[in-house]
Amino acid sequence: MNATWYQRFIRFTNARLWRLTHIDVLLAASLVLLMSGGLVVLYSASGQNMEMVERQVFRLALGFAVCLALAQLPPKYMLRASPLLFVAIAGLLVGVLLFGVGAKGAQRWLEIPGGPRFQPSEIMKIVMPMMIAWYFAHRPLPPSFKQIATVLVIIVIPVLMIAKQPDLGTSLLVAVSGLFVLFLAGLPWIYMLSAGACAPVAGYLLWHVMHDYQRQRVLTFLNPESDPLGSGWNIIQSKTAIGSGGVYGKGWLEGTQAQLNFLPESHTDFIIAVLGEEFGMLGCGVLIFAYLLVIARGLYISATAEDNYARLLAGSLTLTFFVYMFVNIGMVSGILPVVGVPLPLVSYGGTSIITIMATFGILMSIQTHKRAR
Repeated sequence: MNATWYQRFIRFTNARLWRLTHIDVLLAASLVLLMSGGLVVLYSASGQNMEMVERQVFRLALGFAVCLALAQLPPKYMLRASPLLFVAIAGLLVGVLLFGVGAKGAQRWLEIPGGPRFQPSEIMKIVMPMMIAWYFAHRPLPPSFKQIATVLVIIVIPVLMIAKQPDLGTSLLVAVSGLFVLFLAGLPWIYMLSAGACAPVAGYLLWHVMHDYQRQRVLTFLNPESDPLGSGWNIIQSKTAIGSGGVYGKGWLEGTQAQLNFLPESHTDFIIAVLGEEFGMLGCGVLIFAYLLVIARGLYISATAEDNYARLLAGSLTLTFFVYMFVNIGMVSGILPVVGVPLPLVSYGGTSIITIMATFGILMSIQTHKRAR
């Protein structure tokens, strides 16, 4: 009896070649689909700047190399290295505060003599869930009050250092990546309800420690028309671009908001506005579908992981990736304040691409080494 297409597909994804190279075919194919679409949009958003596109291709290729290298590393080695990595990256965050390189009013980078600069806070997005997952790896779950308090201290220290740079968006994402591990570890509902009840007080305190430009972002989010030619310009132009695209869009390279430079940061944080204008709701839907494929595969890997460390780590990394996507789309479409979060694997960037691809290397390792046992 001939095999069905589904059986042939399963055989292909379980082929010996993929097992030997520790490549998760479904995850890798979803990532390639996402990246390919991103490059098409970047070419338009950058004003047909091929040099910028070539640099992005190089970074994506480098990211894939990091992904495949990490996929070869069994999760048990990641478990052992987690606390050491956490201490090392926390030390680099201290180095950023003391010797960091500044740009646009922020001090977020360390510069390698004779080499490129990099952002340690981006690496902390991965190391934070590794550390919390390591902490819970050999402890009974759900966590006790003492364990929860310990984890919160572990989360708060690097988060405060990143917020000091200042980088509110990254500090919140690092905090979220750690809190997701706590949630997946079985955080009792009473603690979550209590945290929700304390949210207004936390918001009040946060408002008073925010910088003036961060408060302005919140005020602009609430009423962008209050300063249409100043702080409200970006979000007004972004919503105009998305709305003018309609269902099918104006066509590739035909978006007036992006091509006539009405839309600032069109190749970085606001790149999905270019997609919406030129490819419409249909193009945005395809992009979101590619994201959902990646997220669904990540959640499957987490659900079928063989131990607590792998399960918590895979789940947290996947949910953090979802938050990346949700926050960027939310801020560009005006339902969230602008916090400077790029669209993962689509926005033009450097360190963020490498760290996100490292995330998927860890997921592939968890999935493929499980099969090898």
